[in-house]
Amino acid sequence: MKNTFIKISIYALGSIAATQQLKAQLTIGAQLRTRTEYRDGQGSPLSKETKPAIFTSQRTRVSLAYNMYRLKFGVTAQDVRVWGQDVSTINRTTTQDNNALMLHEAWAEILLTDTTLKNKALSLKIGRQELVYDDQRLIGNLDWLQQARRHDAAVLKYETPLLTLHAGAAFNQNKENASGTVYNSTVPGNYAATTNGGTMYKSMEFLYAARKLKKGIVSFLFFADQFSKFHNDTINSVPSKTFMPGTWGRATTGFYLNNSFSKLNVTASAYYQFGKTAAGQKLNAGLLSGLLKYSFNKKFSAGPGIDYTTGGSSGATSNTFDPLYGTPHKFWGLMDYFYAANGFGKGGLVDYYVKTKFKASDKFWLTADIHQFSSAAKVPAAGEDNKKKSFGTELDIVGQYSLTKQVSFEAGYSHFASTSLLSSANVKNIANAQGGNNWAYLMINVKL
Repeated sequence: MKNTFIKISIYALGSIAATQQLKAQLTIGAQLRTRTEYRDGQGSPLSKETKPAIFTSQRTRVSLAYNMYRLKFGVTAQDVRVWGQDVSTINRTTTQDNNALMLHEAWAEILLTDTTLKNKALSLKIGRQELVYDDQRLIGNLDWLQQARRHDAAVLKYETPLLTLHAGAAFNQNKENASGTVYNSTVPGNYAATTNGGTMYKSMEFLYAARKLKKGIVSFLFFADQFSKFHNDTINSVPSKTFMPGTWGRATTGFYLNNSFSKLNVTASAYYQFGKTAAGQKLNAGLLSGLLKYSFNKKFSAGPGIDYTTGGSSGATSNTFDPLYGTPHKFWGLMDYFYAANGFGKGGLVDYYVKTKFKASDKFWLTADIHQFSSAAKVPAAGEDNKKKSFGTELDIVGQYSLTKQVSFEAGYSHFASTSLLSSANVKNIANAQGGNNWAYLMINVKL
C-alpha cells in the first residue's frame, strides 16, 4: 500500500510538472570553487620575522531560478569555509567568526507590464539580491571574495532595448524591535572590504540610468547611504560605540563611459562624494579614472590607465573618497592593498597602470598588469621628508584554462615591491616590514 501511494504521488508530481512546463521554467544550478593561496604579504606587507601562510578556501553554492508568467524567483544558498577549520565530526553549521552556511540570494521579481510587450518592461525586484552596475567599481557583487556581496533591497526597473532606469532602496534593522529604529551598524561577521570603516549602512537609496551606444554604454549613478549616529563610550575600560536615533547621510554621484572606436576601447568615470562620513565628518571627495586599451589583433590587447581618488582633509572636512560597495580586487591590484582586505590610511590613491591580455584560444587566456601606486595627499612619516608619496609597484599575472564549459582552472602570481612609506605608522603600520611581498593562488571552478 505504501509503495502504491509513493508511485501515485510521483506520477501526480510528474503530471503537474509536465502541465506547468509550457508556462514556467525551473533552472537548478550549482558551483564548487576551491582556491589555494600562498600569502607572503597579501593585503599588507609582512614583517621580516613573519612566516607566509598557505590555505585552501571553498565556496559551495546551490541556486534555483523559477520563471513563469509575470514572475521570476531566485534563491542561492552558499557555504564558505576553509579546509580544516572544523573538526571532522562537528555538527554546527556556522559561527560568528566564519562566513560558513548562509543565504546569499532570495528574491522575487514581479513584472508589472505584460510579457507580450517586447520593447519595454517595468518590474519590481525585492529581497536579498546582488547589485551589479557598469564595471563594478562602485556597485558590484565582489564575486572574487568567496562569500561575495549582496543587499537586502527593493529595486524598481524600467528597461528598453536602449535605455535602463533602476531605482532602489533598503532599510536595515538588527531585529524585530518592539519600538524605535536605532540600528547597530557594526554587525558581527567578516566584512567584504574596509570601505565605510567596516560600518554597515542603516539605509540607502539609488538611481541608475544607462543608455546603450553603438559599441558601448554611458551611464549616470546617484547613490545615497545613511549611517547611524553614535557617540564613543568606555565600558569596562574598553572603548565602544553607543548608537543613537538619527543618521549621517552621504551621497555619491557621477558618470561612466565604455565605448569602442575601431580597435581602441575607452573606459572613463568621474564621481563626486559629499555629505557626511559614517563617523559624522563633513565630506568632499572625488574619483577620476580612465583606461585606453588597443586591440593589436584578435589575440592581444594592451593599454595604459590611471585611477585617482582624493584623500587627506581640509580643516574639519574629509577629502577621502570611499569606493562604496564595488569590487576593489578588480582595479587596485590583485594583492588587495587598497580599499579591500586591509586599510591603508586616508591619503587617497593614485594608480598608474598598464594592462595586457593575450587570448591564445577560446579555452586559454593570460593577463599581465603592472601598477605604480602613490598617495594622493602628503602622508607624514617619521624619518621621511614628507615629499615622498610612492607606495610601490605591483606586478599581477593571471592565466585561465577552460577544460569544459563547466570546469576551469585559474592561477595567478603577484609581487609587490613596497616602500617604507607604505609600511609607516600612518599607512599600513608594519614594523620591520619586508620590501618584497608575494602572493600566489590556484583556483578550480566547477559551475553547472
